[in-house]
Amino acid sequence: MASPARDRSATAMRELAAVRRDFPLLHSTAGGLPFVYLDNAATSQKPAVVIEAVADCYRRHYGPVHRGLYPLAEEASARYERARARLARFVGAPAPEQLIFTRSATEAINLVAAGWAQPRLAPGDEVWVTRMEHHANYLPWQRVCRGSGARLRLIELDADGCLDLDRSGDMLGPRTRLIALTQVSNVLGTINPVREICARARERGIRVLVDAAQAVSHLALDVQDLDCDFLTFSAHKMLGPDGIGALYARAEHLEAMEPLLVGGGMVDRVEEHGSVWAPYPAKFEAGSPNLAGALGFAAAAEYLAAVGMERVHRHLQQLTELALSALRAVPGVQIYGPTGLEQRAGIISFNLSGVHAHDVAHVAGERGVAIRAGHHCCQPLMAHLGVASTARASFALYNRIEDVDALVDAVAAARKMFG
Repeated sequence: MASPARDRSATAMRELAAVRRDFPLLHSTAGGLPFVYLDNAATSQKPAVVIEAVADCYRRHYGPVHRGLYPLAEEASARYERARARLARFVGAPAPEQLIFTRSATEAINLVAAGWAQPRLAPGDEVWVTRMEHHANYLPWQRVCRGSGARLRLIELDADGCLDLDRSGDMLGPRTRLIALTQVSNVLGTINPVREICARARERGIRVLVDAAQAVSHLALDVQDLDCDFLTFSAHKMLGPDGIGALYARAEHLEAMEPLLVGGGMVDRVEEHGSVWAPYPAKFEAGSPNLAGALGFAAAAEYLAAVGMERVHRHLQQLTELALSALRAVPGVQIYGPTGLEQRAGIISFNLSGVHAHDVAHVAGERGVAIRAGHHCCQPLMAHLGVASTARASFALYNRIEDVDALVDAVAAARKMFG
């Protein structure tokens, strides 16, 4: 008899069948086997509308952005700014100019670290990050603290892989200047209580940066509802092209921040011994803008909005519930992260007793199932878990029950192969 979780997933899958047809690469095969893509936490596949938006830019609309007075250049500039406005709406930003295009979420975090935090930190100040942070939201703060004499402190985890806020009371102390945390862990799948942390920090004048690189394809985002100071995300993890990301920041921070990159397009006046920066967002977008990337980014946001992020979240929860139950039934599987489904996004990290994570991923790959193995750019978290690496399966809106079955069969095959 089918389980309730499987019945719910089957219903949702029928509703999203048309969505899967929109992704050309998913219709390929791997050695004659159906291709099962479960490495979405690393990068997502692209729907045809995103591919077409990028291709159409180069076919019909490509020109220099904010650098020409002829019709093609003016059209390119208008399309670039419409893309900014679309993405600002997608994350609930109060004004389009508060959405800064960057090359990645990593660059966006570095921009805040160097342009906002570095000039404001003094010896004895504190910056807090969580134990589960991706290196992209860890190393910039490590460096800025080292350069300023500030202290980098960690919000530790409880036994379930959630933030242990009760043991992190000093996080809201008088020397804390910034809290930087992920909204969704790329290893544990943990959904962090970002809104609560932002509210508590706001009462004490502490700034909060949210790394939403994983959350943006799982949850509906609204920066005004979260009440955060900064939020970063990348296009390629939310069905968009690679090489482009975004930073949202409060207007007062954008006014005060220094640019990370300087050069063409971000300056109003240059004299021999001094310059005047252009107003934001231009101040932070030195060099030739990535027009095709911005248009693909906006197309991805429109696609997700049309599907509905609440619908996406429910679908991923159902797949995650099904996968957790099935993997727990495989002898020797250890799963990391919250046991409660309400605290999880569609990311599952696990190990198989006696089998290296790389071997599990290799066996899965030979069966057409793409999963990740390694430390996932989270070595402080791996040290906490007491492992060098894990295998990781991560879901997107186009995944289905058959993908879960293929994953579990691959793990069982690895167990059999390695005894």
